[in-house]
Amino acid sequence: MEQALALYEQANAFLTNQFGDLGPLLIIGVLGMFLILLTLPVLLKRQVDPLDRLRDAARHMEEKDAEGGKKKKLRRGGNGKGDKLEKYSNFLEPQDEAEYSAVALKLLQAGYRGKDAVRTYHFLQFLLGVIFLLIGIIYAIYSSTTGEPSTQALILSVVIPGASGYMLPKYWVTRRQAARQEEIENGFPDSLDMMLVCVEAGQSLDQSIIRVSREIRAGFPALGDEYEIVAHEMKAGKDKTSVLRDMSERAGVPDVASFVTVLIQSQTFGTSIAEALRVYASEMRDKRVMRAEEKANKLPTKMTLATMMLTVPPLLIILIGPSVYGIAQTLSEANF
Repeated sequence: MEQALALYEQANAFLTNQFGDLGPLLIIGVLGMFLILLTLPVLLKRQVDPLDRLRDAARHMEEKDAEGGKKKKLRRGGNGKGDKLEKYSNFLEPQDEAEYSAVALKLLQAGYRGKDAVRTYHFLQFLLGVIFLLIGIIYAIYSSTTGEPSTQALILSVVIPGASGYMLPKYWVTRRQAARQEEIENGFPDSLDMMLVCVEAGQSLDQSIIRVSREIRAGFPALGDEYEIVAHEMKAGKDKTSVLRDMSERAGVPDVASFVTVLIQSQTFGTSIAEALRVYASEMRDKRVMRAEEKANKLPTKMTLATMMLTVPPLLIILIGPSVYGIAQTLSEANF
């Protein structure tokens, strides 16, 4: 017992001399993180269900009988990255249906339409959180060896990188979602004008959407993708009302939602689609002009602080500088 206590005191003294007062705590934290990383694959590993084996065998036979490797690649969903994460789906995907739908909708509005988008999103959050957390631990150990930081500084140097790595994918998706919605909002009035021209030229709504999806893609690719999805779903025979509402949900823009409502009402009551498009396109043009005027009116207020900081000090130097210099010279001569 005494020998064990002596060894413990020697180890404690060695760690304190090498890493500071919090040396033993840091070593325990590193060992705990290492053990967690070792046991995590074991905890996440799940037993293969015999029914899943039967399904995989049947799917394998179907893929074997298909023509060429192209169909096989399409059935598997492309590059097979989702299959590697499928066994961790219970850990990576939210089990609550409402939460899963909210994340999937946000990724869809950001332009990520893959079936494994939610799983990949949560995997990146977990991976970056662990990587940045390890970087924070390494930095805390290095700072404790080179100096004597406080306990609060060490905790913050570990927690802040981990939280930043975990929130980085969410920040990226939010920025992509906002940029995509702004692009759709800016190009939507032009697409309505093109659609109005096509409808008045004698084309149906389905044909005009196909034409607009081709023409608008050069300037607004996100809006072109949305119109292309609508055209393909209409060709597949899906209900037009459901197709338009799905487009509104994918875009997440109020202007598109209002446009979808106008088209549904026009179809329900049997009114002219061309007249509805003409009125709504005019309103969208006016709304775009109002948004531009609003940004222009905000500009002087935003420039006030910069103008004061960059203009007033040089102006004061130019106006008051010579007088201050003359007074200083007079006082110096009077003292002599």
